Amino acid sequence: MPVLVMKFGGTSVATLDRIKRAAKRVGVEVAKGYDVIVIVSAMSGETNKLVGFVEETSPLFDAREYDAVVSSGENVTAGLMALTLQEMDVPARSWQGWQVPVKTTSAHSAARIEDIPPENIMRKFGEGMKVAVVAGFQGISPEGRITTLGRGGSDTTAVAFAAAFGAERCDIYTDVDGVYTTDPRICDKARKLDRIAFEEMLELASLGAKVLQTRSVELAMRYKVKLRVLSSFEEQSDDAGTLVCDEEDIMESNVVAGVAYSRDEAKMTLVSVADRPGIAAAIFTPLSEAGVNVDMIVQNISEEGRTDMTFSCPTNQVQRAEKAMMEAKAAGKINFHDIVADTAVAKVSVVGIGMRSHTGVAAKMFQVLSKEGINIKVITTSEIKISVLIDRKYMELAVQALHDAFELEKAA
Repeated sequence: MPVLVMKFGGTSVATLDRIKRAAKRVGVEVAKGYDVIVIVSAMSGETNKLVGFVEETSPLFDAREYDAVVSSGENVTAGLMALTLQEMDVPARSWQGWQVPVKTTSAHSAARIEDIPPENIMRKFGEGMKVAVVAGFQGISPEGRITTLGRGGSDTTAVAFAAAFGAERCDIYTDVDGVYTTDPRICDKARKLDRIAFEEMLELASLGAKVLQTRSVELAMRYKVKLRVLSSFEEQSDDAGTLVCDEEDIMESNVVAGVAYSRDEAKMTLVSVADRPGIAAAIFTPLSEAGVNVDMIVQNISEEGRTDMTFSCPTNQVQRAEKAMMEAKAAGKINFHDIVADTAVAKVSVVGIGMRSHTGVAAKMFQVLSKEGINIKVITTSEIKISVLIDRKYMELAVQALHDAFELEKAA
């Protein structure tokens, strides 16, 4: 039988009624002749509650016990989903990560999947099981301890299973009905995309679009897993949702596929750094070791052996970055006059595979922002993306203006 992977996020399984609705969708696919692997998240709000319990019990917690507690939310959902399917006369059973087994690294709370042997589940399919309900977000370390994959890890679990089992498709059910050209809450002209290329989705996910977790898109692109994003709360047709697929599977696409934004950005500048070989490594190695997620980097022209180095990072990592820089300065690794943080900025980006073969996208983007009186603080580009840092108060205006300028409400 062909295998289909279906993943249901926390809002899709938040109540017993919603679990029943999800189970009915699974039943429809079983009736079509699929063996189905269902990946479930914890019921909405459950993981946050469990994390709270751990932090209240032990502020400096053992990460192995953290994983043991936090992974239990998915176990509950998996068992309830299997029971619901059994009540519908669909042969189903639940699987925890260690039973599959989902083999991971030992990095507790941020483990990475290394292998998913298909033999155990395939043997049960051969014995008549139609649905394997797998607890997402979790696996087992080489030491035999439960691990978790970090926030959004159930998306990654789903794609990894689709790759391991050669699934026909991986359907991600969530609280939105697909991938949009931008956030519909900001721009009422936002249009749902029928298809989007892996690379575009990867850029949008990394830039702040929260439809899919970045690691899941990376995996899908690497293993050519067709992903479909669908709503749990709407009636489905065969062409519902958005298909995330290879660029070759898209006949026509706009030059720009979407406009993404990230609200909680900060711009940090090291003023008057000694300009010498290795200075970039001396700055960004301590930041990396401190867990600071650096994004945009700009270095000014050197004058009299000094330069300014500017980079962006999430606002909640500013203090960590400042501490790392001051420690590096105290240790004599770098020398600078001052460190300045601007925590009132936002990142706005345009993304599209069509930018590879069309010129003028950057010029048009900058003209649009200039016309709206929006000053650009930092610019970075890649082959299919242009990102700018601007004052946060202009973020929504910038998103709307760019969406209009590139006519994203129109299909290609």
